[in-house]
Amino acid sequence: MKPITFSCGATLDFSPGDISQQILDVAKWSDFRGFAIIPGIKEAAFEVKTPQIIGSRIRVTNTDGSSHVEEIVEWQPGSRVTLHLKEFSAPLARLATAFEETWMFQMMGSSTQVVRSFRLHAKSPLTRPVLWLISFFLRKAINWHLLQMRDMASP
Repeated sequence: MKPITFSCGATLDFSPGDISQQILDVAKWSDFRGFAIIPGIKEAAFEVKTPQIIGSRIRVTNTDGSSHVEEIVEWQPGSRVTLHLKEFSAPLARLATAFEETWMFQMMGSSTQVVRSFRLHAKSPLTRPVLWLISFFLRKAINWHLLQMRDMASP
């Protein structure tokens, strides 16, 4: 079944390496506040942190009590980072098998163009419409988070 896809972008006054390091700083993950039906992140902690970063697993607890795991599957801090979101608790476990998030970076002078792309995999054709609705709110939450990141870089 074809995944539900979307992308969000922003220009940030951080280098790609700085943004990649922020991804590894799980203490900053609670800056993600969510939007409407999308919960924010309450806490994130490494279950496994590998020396090469790929294969590292981060357990995420959301503000609504739900949880999931994010595994780093691609680590090219100057250009691209990909995470697989999986092991969802209910209710998302009933709707989706996995999400993929890819951060792509391109230097533009002293700033970085960041594009965050998502692929949401529905559990079945019946759950796809609900997951599409969730993707609408997730897109809003990601755009808001990118704006927060941009504002943190501003003096």
